Amino acid sequence: MKVSRILLAICGLFFVANALRAVAQEGPQADGNEIQFWTSGGHGTNGITQHTGIWTGGFRYGWVITDPVGPKFVRGRFEYAVDAVPVFAIFQPQHTAYGVAIDPFALIWNFDKPGKFVPYIDLDAGALFTNTQVPVGTSRINFTPSAALGVHYLAKKVTWTADLRFVHISNAGLNSVNPGLNTVQLRLGVGWFTHPPR
Repeated sequence: MKVSRILLAICGLFFVANALRAVAQEGPQADGNEIQFWTSGGHGTNGITQHTGIWTGGFRYGWVITDPVGPKFVRGRFEYAVDAVPVFAIFQPQHTAYGVAIDPFALIWNFDKPGKFVPYIDLDAGALFTNTQVPVGTSRINFTPSAALGVHYLAKKVTWTADLRFVHISNAGLNSVNPGLNTVQLRLGVGWFTHPPR
């Protein structure tokens, strides 16, 4: 069942990619925007949650704020983005929790590199709301700080994105029991960068 859901999400990404309008992909540009559909999956890494799986799907809208800045080896553009996550499934040994999340604070540094590959660093923070407690016996409201290292591939019509992401799920003391859930996830996305009129 889990595999069929993941395959369905991947097929959906390919459908979206083929439906997108043709635009020249120049990568992130100041005063431009990023639009991306993505899915991610991973696994718990710590203690009682090491047998917990995660699958998510969402949408990102970003604002590229700066022209390239910084010394050559870290030169890049700063981007601020918001992620809406309508699909958030947590496969716990006792039962599966379903929820939605919002990440209103995504800070991205897109490195200024020539060619079709644009590496980036991503720091996010948001909130997760589930139909049952995560982990079991704790809270239905959690916070989701994360960090990622990834790369955009600028294809002719769309941008393909992949990153390796560390996500911490914790209720931040809303419940007296707060073991937290650390996960490592692979995130895959498809979208495009829009550019300001010239």
